[in-house]
Amino acid sequence: MSETVTKTLQATLATPTTGKEQRLQRLLDTYRDALHDAFDNRADTMSAVNDIVTPYDLPYQAKDALKSYVPKLRDTYNAKEMDDEHPLRLVNRAATFDYSDERDYGFVWQVPQPGRGTNFWIPLRINPEHESLWFDLLNNDAEAGELQLQRHRTSWELHVTVEYPVEELTDADDPTYIGFDVGESALITGCALKRDVPRKPMLVYGSRARHLRKEMHTTLKRLQERDAAEWRIDERFDHYQNALTDIVEKASRKAVEYAQQFDDPVIVLEDLSYIRESLDYGKWMNRRLHSWAFARLQGRIEDKATEAEIRVEYVNAAYTSQTCHACNRLGRRDEQAEFACPHDDCHVSKFQADINAAANIASRVNPWGESLPWKPAGDDTPQDGSGRDTATVHRAPSEQSSQMKLTAYSD
Repeated sequence: MSETVTKTLQATLATPTTGKEQRLQRLLDTYRDALHDAFDNRADTMSAVNDIVTPYDLPYQAKDALKSYVPKLRDTYNAKEMDDEHPLRLVNRAATFDYSDERDYGFVWQVPQPGRGTNFWIPLRINPEHESLWFDLLNNDAEAGELQLQRHRTSWELHVTVEYPVEELTDADDPTYIGFDVGESALITGCALKRDVPRKPMLVYGSRARHLRKEMHTTLKRLQERDAAEWRIDERFDHYQNALTDIVEKASRKAVEYAQQFDDPVIVLEDLSYIRESLDYGKWMNRRLHSWAFARLQGRIEDKATEAEIRVEYVNAAYTSQTCHACNRLGRRDEQAEFACPHDDCHVSKFQADINAAANIASRVNPWGESLPWKPAGDDTPQDGSGRDTATVHRAPSEQSSQMKLTAYSD
């Protein structure tokens, strides 16, 4: 038997000509204007969005994406403000690709434009590891979902969601759920649950990544202020991006190796599909949080888990860091690395905060776990669509105390 897996393919557009560059930028700017217009006017239905975006000079693939996306922003994802750097979204009818081995870049994408006969082709630099999936798209062996186009300094990136069949991984009789919390202080925190008891947690600290991003921002800003040559700026940018990519690869590999030490592991990750819209910490904190590619790190964990034949589940990300993993009630984080449960009848008093969050993530995929018993923050159904019992039930005390001191996990 087989099941359907969703993956996001990433490609960099080959350096466009001046004319194509201008058309790409015009398309992105117009889309963002339409998106902000619809959001600011509180359009909450497809019809209301359609009335606003119709006058904009956009291809139908972008307008249809807006009609589907905008109503979700406030009602489903509770967005408080719009990110100025939103990517261009396109429905799957924009997934028109071609391939020829006689070209320098084999794969090309037909960029949709408003009007008839205005579309143009542009070469793609793909990840060689995903080449087979690009061919599956061409051969209709895989189905394209949403496309996103974003500009990063002097380059353009295209993300294509693709669904394809894989051999089904059956549920184990007694799986070990392993939650992974992705953040900045601790880049990855893993925690396995066995009978609701945290087991052998792991932490990968993020200090090196934070240092690199801060250094990259300072270096690039200084080079721009000095009017340095563009090749010099691009060289330093690539240097830092390669270093960050190396961190992602090593951290994701360590996460999967950690999961492999347990019997019948199931990796559980937070659904961060709309983290950019749901965060509301002010513009400075939003920029800081968005600068680290959480989804990219999770994607590499999932890739490596699939290769190791480890099942991956996604659960609701709401309040995992504010809930006690033992009693499922609200607590507090008086310090960044410490979670405190204020309830006298709970055996947890203070706990390492990131491990607590990872344990909560793991428990939410448990069919008898309590997802959001004290505040209905959203749908807690895993991405694969399987139903979960989210009823509020009394949970028996853990078989042993799971109290963990901060000193055991200090950096």
